[in-house]
Amino acid sequence: MKYDILYQGAFPVVQAKLDQKETLKAEANAMVAMSSTIDLDGKLEGGLLGGFTRMLSGEKFFFQTLNARRGPGEVVLAPSTPGDIIDIDLDGSYDLIVQKDGFLAGSDTLNVSSKMQNLAQGILSGEGFFILKIEGTGTVFLSAYGAIHSLNVPEGEEMVVDNSHLVAWPDYMDYKIEKASSGWISSFTSGEGLVCRFRGPGIVLIQTRNPKGFGEWIKQFIPGGK
Repeated sequence: MKYDILYQGAFPVVQAKLDQKETLKAEANAMVAMSSTIDLDGKLEGGLLGGFTRMLSGEKFFFQTLNARRGPGEVVLAPSTPGDIIDIDLDGSYDLIVQKDGFLAGSDTLNVSSKMQNLAQGILSGEGFFILKIEGTGTVFLSAYGAIHSLNVPEGEEMVVDNSHLVAWPDYMDYKIEKASSGWISSFTSGEGLVCRFRGPGIVLIQTRNPKGFGEWIKQFIPGGK
């Protein structure tokens, strides 16, 4: 698959050129434009259970598949929120864990499923019990609210990340969710609440803006604060 990420910054799009019979999968509603040779279908990957658990992780029940059945063609894709799009080539040596709303599109050879967090992680993270797991070989496109920044955590070292800024990380990294400060009152009065502590080696992808924080900020301009 040949592709370009155009207009990088706040409002990027993915422009992918598919050979005949090549297929791309994407989140529902991601398609902006496509050639007349492309067939667009809804696909329930993983059956009813797979679709339901994806909903619990914040994704749509169905994927859309774009198949160049009738000849080569072009597809333009975009996320719902303003912010970066990055491409990651997976070689099958590890799985990629992605927070909700992070998956935009990927090669049809990739398997996108839901991973259940443990009880404490699910309750404390604010993201629920399910997060996305992307496995296999191929290219995946991730989107974020704001710019995407890579945090390189060396072996044996740790990095603390606000949970609302997380985008993705490799499955071999250990992490735990904890209070931002030593006490609960201080954690919440600081405005941080809960954070994720990652232990290296590995790279954690974060987004530079907090969608929850933006939602709280914009409420002040809405009558009734809703």
